[in-house]
Amino acid sequence: MMSGIPPMAPVLVAPVLVALGFGVLLWSPPRAWQRLQIVVGRPRVTRSSNRMAFLAAGAPVAALVLGGLSAAVAAGIVVALVMWIRRRRQAEKRFDRRLDDLLLALSLMISELSVGAPPVHACEVAVAELRRRTADGGRGCSEIADGLEAMASRASLGGSAIADPEPTPGSEDASGAASWHRIGVAWQTAEQYGLPMVDTLAALRSDLRSRRGFADRTRAGLSGPRATAMVLAGLPLLGIALGQATGAGPIQVLLGGGLGGVLLMVGTVLAAAGVAWSERITGKVLAR
Repeated sequence: MMSGIPPMAPVLVAPVLVALGFGVLLWSPPRAWQRLQIVVGRPRVTRSSNRMAFLAAGAPVAALVLGGLSAAVAAGIVVALVMWIRRRRQAEKRFDRRLDDLLLALSLMISELSVGAPPVHACEVAVAELRRRTADGGRGCSEIADGLEAMASRASLGGSAIADPEPTPGSEDASGAASWHRIGVAWQTAEQYGLPMVDTLAALRSDLRSRRGFADRTRAGLSGPRATAMVLAGLPLLGIALGQATGAGPIQVLLGGGLGGVLLMVGTVLAAAGVAWSERITGKVLAR
């Protein structure tokens, strides 16, 4: 009864079972942990990150089973490139959300200060609105609200608006334009030199709006070069498909090991390096 089973079947089935087990662990987080996160007030864990981790772990394993070691290495390089680009896009989105929160806070503080409210009250109004926006399921970030709340607390107790003039390098608040420290610096400048705080915050809001407009225009202008880089990186796949359609059998050569496997890994490395290089170039243009 066992005579019909190929001798390499256990070797091929074992990686698949390992990948499936790892995917089950990632796909189904414990419900008790989700309930605990809801009780303590943390956002519910979405399954998109778990799915991406499952795909990132399963793609090289599937390539190893289907095409051997060279295919697994190539798949690992592609997965690493996709995850890296995804993190960069998420960082851009986080920066935009922080900048939107900062602009909203500035608009609210300017509105309160223009009717004679004290700076601490204006800051508390901005914090309350940011908290409400986040609690209602908006796409706001809590870092701006946390920073402004701490700043209002220090000012209400008679201290300086910000404890440190400069944020810690490498932290989220060290991101330049989207840092809530800029409001604190404008606050301290107005108190130190006797300037109207409404004017300093209005100037800061104008600067941030100009930065946001420039970033949006630059990102729109770079959408074409980014798409071109992706198309050029995918042209080798078109060549492989045409060769396979004409009967040349490039897939069998690339997945057959030996020189074909080396060519597959080298080609994947070169294509990934080209995409990463173009991404770094466009990233420098968007750097703020």
